[in-house]
Amino acid sequence: MSKTILLADDDSAIRTVLTQALTRAGFTVRATATATALWRWVMDGEGDAIVTDVVLPDENAFDVIPRIKKIRPNLPVIVMSAQNTMMTAITAAERGAYDYLAKPFDLSVLVQTVTRALEQQARPAARPPAQGQEHLPIVGRSPAMQEIYRVIARLTQTDLTALIIGESGTGKELVARALHDYGKRRKGTFVAVNMAAIPRELIESELFGHEKGAFTGAGARLAGRFEQAEGGTLFLDEIGDMPLEAQTRLLRVLQQGEYTSVGGTAAIKANVRIIAATHRDLRKLIAHGSFREDLFFRLNVVPLRLPALRERQEDMPDLIQHFLARAAAEGLPRKAMAPEAVERLKTYRWPGNVRELENLIKRLAVMEVEDTITAATVERELAASPPLAEQPAAHAASAATLGEFLENHLAQYFAGFGGALPPEGLYERILAEVEPPLLRASLTATHGNQLRAADLLGINRNTLRTKLKERNIRSIRGLGSA
Repeated sequence: MSKTILLADDDSAIRTVLTQALTRAGFTVRATATATALWRWVMDGEGDAIVTDVVLPDENAFDVIPRIKKIRPNLPVIVMSAQNTMMTAITAAERGAYDYLAKPFDLSVLVQTVTRALEQQARPAARPPAQGQEHLPIVGRSPAMQEIYRVIARLTQTDLTALIIGESGTGKELVARALHDYGKRRKGTFVAVNMAAIPRELIESELFGHEKGAFTGAGARLAGRFEQAEGGTLFLDEIGDMPLEAQTRLLRVLQQGEYTSVGGTAAIKANVRIIAATHRDLRKLIAHGSFREDLFFRLNVVPLRLPALRERQEDMPDLIQHFLARAAAEGLPRKAMAPEAVERLKTYRWPGNVRELENLIKRLAVMEVEDTITAATVERELAASPPLAEQPAAHAASAATLGEFLENHLAQYFAGFGGALPPEGLYERILAEVEPPLLRASLTATHGNQLRAADLLGINRNTLRTKLKERNIRSIRGLGSA
């Protein structure tokens, strides 16, 4: 006996197309334009699943879903909406919807979703909606972002560990905050810590705290980030920069749910949700022996890859409007942007991703004397800070021989000791010789832009700043490539 799908959408053309697709898939369909008819069918016990638009002429579907779940908790509800924001996906999940489909969608996706819903009808009870839903923490309506929203919506209903992967500037902390603010632990504290910004010798104390007298200078007990995040969420940014010894202690927390402070002996229960993030390829770090494979699997319970801005150019108009409004709210001149200026921004590579776009919009708001930012102004600002060029073939060939050059040079260095070993501490001495010119060359090539220099080197910007400070290198601006 075929299953019956209750379909609600006020657009007759959409109702016809969806009815035909579901009928071809073997379902019986009852279609309506109103929430009233849908509710009457539910009250009469009809239907095995519901497919409904959010905005109906007589009532919003988000107001109907809780009533449906109250009297028929096992009836799956699939929500469709053209309002393709993260909050739509989160609200759908919070109200108890089985899934959310952003219009337009492929008919095959609808059929697959309905089929899955019928195979898994038992859903947990919905929580009350989060407050402040008018605020959009993440902006974008592209297919890539829609998938991110769907994952976020599902993760807010759980306490699972998540690993956010993405280039610098893609919004990893925004996603982590959204998972906290709209999740089970939103009444707790969100604590963010950047592994790349903490000296290696202080990371364990920073995370787990220390007891008085644990080491020289520990004059009093210090609560670590785990303790500060008790009952909430601990966001470990740039997890790829965590030292191996600290990785071992973090693994114990994930495995056993407890830790000890530095200098302490008593085990402390950890009641936190851990969200980690990185712009690095952790599998490569594992291959190089600088990241624990068992820790990777513990963190990678739910991977969430954020797209680079160049992969979601259709979001550019929404992001520009969002950042122009934010700039005005911060006291900068209120501006609009000409359509041709938007199109020019779409052609830029955006090595710094959304963060770079926001900074540019603020700069444009200040530099443009007219009320509308023109394409000429955009062109002038982009020319002042050009994107990193593709590496010429000749340069690539030279880079390929760099290892051979260093190996030959070091062979000559060792030969100079006549078979004896050189003094100890060779690694740091070689690093001290090689790293400063590499850092200076990267800053020169990027005209002193530290974000681009960090991207060029494949490290985090905070790591670059730390290295510049350690090597006593000042930022370089306006220099040529000589």
